[in-house]
Amino acid sequence: MENEYFKIFDEDRNEIGVASRRDVHKFGHWHETFHCWFVTKHKDTDYIYLQLRSDSKEDYPNLLDITVAGHLTADETVQDGVREIKEEVGIDVPFNDLEQLGIIEYCVTKEEFIDKELAHVFLYKSEHNLNDFNVQSDEVSGMVIAKFKDFSELWLGERETIEVSGFKTDKEGNRGTYVDNVGRDKFVPHQIPFYKEVIEKIKEKITVII
Repeated sequence: MENEYFKIFDEDRNEIGVASRRDVHKFGHWHETFHCWFVTKHKDTDYIYLQLRSDSKEDYPNLLDITVAGHLTADETVQDGVREIKEEVGIDVPFNDLEQLGIIEYCVTKEEFIDKELAHVFLYKSEHNLNDFNVQSDEVSGMVIAKFKDFSELWLGERETIEVSGFKTDKEGNRGTYVDNVGRDKFVPHQIPFYKEVIEKIKEKITVII
């Protein structure tokens, strides 16, 4: 993966060249990523799907994250990002079935790792259930759902924990039930304004039953 190359951008989002994955994160170049949040509705309640990152991941192992997310390489378009959905969670989703939420900037710095992303963010209104997911074990160890209202309140500072439920796979690929009450510390530490912006954009696309 260190041999991957990404397009890089200046502060005004002008493309200025290409750099390796290593240099992108070493020097803090702006680069493009693809994010897709799955939501579903059951008995008039909206839910959001979250992935549980593999414990073998170098960055943020065993933390909850965006349903699907990944980098766009230098030769890829935004539309090509749908490959991440199939690769990470095993579901084929046509690009035209996604609803665009916009490009959201965020930056996370951890020691010598600087992640400055121009995230192309999408929403997928899914009719799949948890049994339909076939996760890529070296990337994702499980999938869970949470009530969208609870997820929203967590990141708006209106509650301390939320319940998530789903499955987690072991090293042999066997699934086990996963249920937990989690706080913000169990999520990948994207900036709080990032989570808030995503939540507001999702709210514009769905009818939240309160």
